[in-house]
Amino acid sequence: MDIKPLKIGDIEVRLPIVQGGMGIGVSRGKLAAAVTNAGGIGVLSGAQIGYDEEDFYSNPLKANIRALKKHISEAKNNIHKGIIGINFMVAQRYYDEYVKEAVDSGIDLIISGAGLPIKLPQLVEGTKVKIAPIVSSVRALRLILKSWDKKYKRTADMVIVEGPKAGGHLGFSEEDINNDIDFDKILIEIMEEIKNYEAEYNMKIPVIAAGGIYDGYDVTKYLKLGVDGVQIATRFVTTNECDAHDNYKQKYIDCKEEDITLVKSPVGLPGRAINNNFVKRLNNKERIVDNKCHLCISSCNPKEIPFCISKALIDAVKGDSDNGLMFCGANAHLADRIMSVQDVMNEIESQIKES
Repeated sequence: MDIKPLKIGDIEVRLPIVQGGMGIGVSRGKLAAAVTNAGGIGVLSGAQIGYDEEDFYSNPLKANIRALKKHISEAKNNIHKGIIGINFMVAQRYYDEYVKEAVDSGIDLIISGAGLPIKLPQLVEGTKVKIAPIVSSVRALRLILKSWDKKYKRTADMVIVEGPKAGGHLGFSEEDINNDIDFDKILIEIMEEIKNYEAEYNMKIPVIAAGGIYDGYDVTKYLKLGVDGVQIATRFVTTNECDAHDNYKQKYIDCKEEDITLVKSPVGLPGRAINNNFVKRLNNKERIVDNKCHLCISSCNPKEIPFCISKALIDAVKGDSDNGLMFCGANAHLADRIMSVQDVMNEIESQIKES
């Protein structure tokens, strides 16, 4: 199959591959730069990106703002050409402040999900920053794009459609996930809906399929369905350039298909993760909280949550792979070795071309 570049307005990317933002700290400047240099779009995660700053526990907002500037600068300074994106959850506390800092720090693309990013156009107004909502249904897409059209007279530069096989927080109920959702049907419906906004704004709005996409054969399937590109996250965890601890990467390599499970997140959404001691404790109804609130989720009540998601994710990314939370996609068990990002991208590209 011939590979068409991904075009986002005036931006052209050689390979139609967006690296999914993975937090906390799994995708920062090092991984994002490597993916961009290999021909895709590298994406940082804006979730508690300053977790290893000295003052993170005393002033997480200040630490995260500083880290945003540092890691965006690192990524931008280490790419030869191309663009760098960042993913922010709408559910994050201080969402507006973090988005504005990313814009001021020179980010090229903001991807936003885990809620409806209704205010996002306002936060990037007057800049060239591209914006892309993450949705899992036509209903969510309509709510976002109708609001943007009415309030800001603009539309999305790109739309990411995340299916039920994705890692991390999922835009489906656990019941829906277990009932074999027809993701292809959702993609087709969304592509049809977007045509209305393409006509109104006289522009192409690329649609990106996400969730459970692991190799070039998966990519080809979705490109043939009609999408403009794909988002891949889990595959990049087991790379040399991934920003997570080596123990984190090894847990992916060691996991089997039956080790991949769902957890209920304090964000209010189900999440897919690798089963370990931490998940077993959760399943035994044990509360695993921290004595310090990290001001991560706007709706969080520390007195009621089953566990502190910031602490759980930070413990994992720092190397405690058995006692921290490790989000992953449905195909994480396919990982069998550590590779360079360039080798991963070369392999995916070859598989697409031979399909």
